[in-house]
Amino acid sequence: MTKRVKIDQLGGEVGERVTIEGWLYNKRSSGKLHFLELRDGSGICQCVVFKGDVSAEIFAKADHLSQETSLRVSGVVREHAKLKGTFEVGVTELEVLATPMREFPISPKEHGTDFLMDNRHLWLRSKRQHAILRVRAEIIAAVRDYFDGNGFTLVDAPIFTPNACEGTSNLFETDYHGDAAYLTQSGQLYMEAAAAAVGKAYCFGPTFRAEKSKTRRHLAEFWMVEPEVAFMDLEGDMELAEDFLVSVVARVLDKRRKELESIERDTSKLELIKKPFPRITYAQAIETLQKAGHDAKHGDDFGGDEETVISNGFDRPVIVHRYPMDLKAFYFKKDPTDPRLALNMDVLAPEGYGEVIGGGQREDDLATLEAAITHHKLPMEAFEWYLDLRRYGSFPHAGFGLGIERTVAWLCGLPHVRETIPFPRMLNRLHP
Repeated sequence: MTKRVKIDQLGGEVGERVTIEGWLYNKRSSGKLHFLELRDGSGICQCVVFKGDVSAEIFAKADHLSQETSLRVSGVVREHAKLKGTFEVGVTELEVLATPMREFPISPKEHGTDFLMDNRHLWLRSKRQHAILRVRAEIIAAVRDYFDGNGFTLVDAPIFTPNACEGTSNLFETDYHGDAAYLTQSGQLYMEAAAAAVGKAYCFGPTFRAEKSKTRRHLAEFWMVEPEVAFMDLEGDMELAEDFLVSVVARVLDKRRKELESIERDTSKLELIKKPFPRITYAQAIETLQKAGHDAKHGDDFGGDEETVISNGFDRPVIVHRYPMDLKAFYFKKDPTDPRLALNMDVLAPEGYGEVIGGGQREDDLATLEAAITHHKLPMEAFEWYLDLRRYGSFPHAGFGLGIERTVAWLCGLPHVRETIPFPRMLNRLHP
């Protein structure tokens, strides 16, 4: 019996006879040698089939393997002769578990984006997509560990909601036993209720936006983490976002540097993500845009192009705070020094990746919040439960939301969010 191991464990098995199970990623032959690249989900290794080490039947079998054949390979682990720290297997036994019924559609040649997205279920097997999946998983683990390790309680928010945070124009409506319900666009309102119970709460789950956007930064379904903290103001919120983001980036660099390098990410730019982050007001951001030649004026919201210009002046994320109240949702607290401004903040990632965090301080005064709901023409009765949070021991509180997919795109250096999630849902894509 040989020891069954994963490819990422080979370094500890040099000189030992092992068995690996996986799929053929690539193959090349040279006279009496077949070089099989085998992947098993943990990595890819070279399995060398030498004619003198195996039976004639096995050698002939190895010569006719097609891409994505599932295999069981046994042999002795050794370090690669030319690549220090790289390990391979000298094959002595090879068993074919399943042969593809047709030619694998994603060959090493170039393919168009639509073709790759139509075959997303198979594209995930590629070296690049595998690396991105591993980085995404590490980001999610880092997010959970940060909040779990800093006194936060995970509180799951519902996916079906009876009302919207910011109106229903960009929500997916569904029938809920005869009543209208919406797929959640945020768990924030529920986290405000949770913060009153546990002090420091966060939710982490899928969120949905029905806006008809086709930009490189938008998905119809994406994942978001949303912390909310009792007795926290805007300053504390910005400090939390900064510390959190620095922690996540450091974790990914520590645990997934190999994957980042395999997709040719310039990790030197991520090494610069340290505290403190620069902070500028919305008014200063407008000035920056005007100096860059943009036709921007006070009262304009920022899109991807504007965010890129603003962040290009910094080598790390920049926090833009105190936007006009007219641009923000009803629940933001007004700046007491200038009621025209909201106590909000956005964290813009460098290198043109734009907003990855948005949040701020919430309105804690009942009368002011009621007036805001009326001003935004939202149904007061739908928010009675939310108003109760102000009726029974109101308290200052703040929080934010971080989009996982935009964070993955930034840390991996990806041009489009479609590669950041296993099965993207976009304006014109619901399959596979």
